[in-house]
Amino acid sequence: MIAAVTLAPLLLCSCGGTSGPLSPTAPAGPPIPGPTIPGGACGAIGTAIVNGSACSNTTSVVLVNVRDDTRSLGSCSGTVIAPRAVLTAAHCLSGGVTRVQVFLGIGPPIAASSFFGSAEYREFDPNALDVGVLLFDRDLGRTPVPLLFSRDARVGEVAVIAGWGDNQTSPTATLRAGLTSITGISAARLQTQFGAANATVCAGDSGGPLLLVEEGTWAIGGITSAVHGLCTSGTDYYANVRNPSIISFILSHVPDARQM
Repeated sequence: MIAAVTLAPLLLCSCGGTSGPLSPTAPAGPPIPGPTIPGGACGAIGTAIVNGSACSNTTSVVLVNVRDDTRSLGSCSGTVIAPRAVLTAAHCLSGGVTRVQVFLGIGPPIAASSFFGSAEYREFDPNALDVGVLLFDRDLGRTPVPLLFSRDARVGEVAVIAGWGDNQTSPTATLRAGLTSITGISAARLQTQFGAANATVCAGDSGGPLLLVEEGTWAIGGITSAVHGLCTSGTDYYANVRNPSIISFILSHVPDARQM
């Protein structure tokens, strides 16, 4: 599986994942053949999750630490989408968060100069738009990952999920990536299902990317949002970056976000 999906102090199922499965947009047949990934799933993030693999820490998927004025509130994951911007989940930035830092895998944490969660995010609402951005006053030194604005995800399509969350054997912050496939699509969310051949997300993976391949390039199709069930079973949900309001929100704050 991947590492983990939501703020560490919260249960994954409390982060908008309590509704039933989405209806597939097409009959769920055999998985759509995916590309060969040199280096396995980690190769898709340039260098793992439950049923995933530990990856090099120095990629564009970063660890996001959140605090209020007095203490740590937990951690999430995020993806560099512009030289000075990181994409994450809105629920990671709610609940009294006043300070956010990212860890790039090496070196000291870097404080965000500002951060924004979508005004259309509401806890426990399956149609809420769980998207947020972090902005910095210096270049992060990571290659921005493109946002897949040009097409919809497809049921059965192979995807890579990545994050810094927990897995079933290690609660330490380790970047992991794994393979899964799309099982449902709605205007607000994408869905995957944990299984013997599929990775899944867990606490701390929230805000990390769901990657789909387009023209030989891995691009962000979804943002890890919630788990309905346990880390080793159930359904995972991701904010759908093709949603027009999500596109508008991201580009209003990060006009130089990489797109395809």
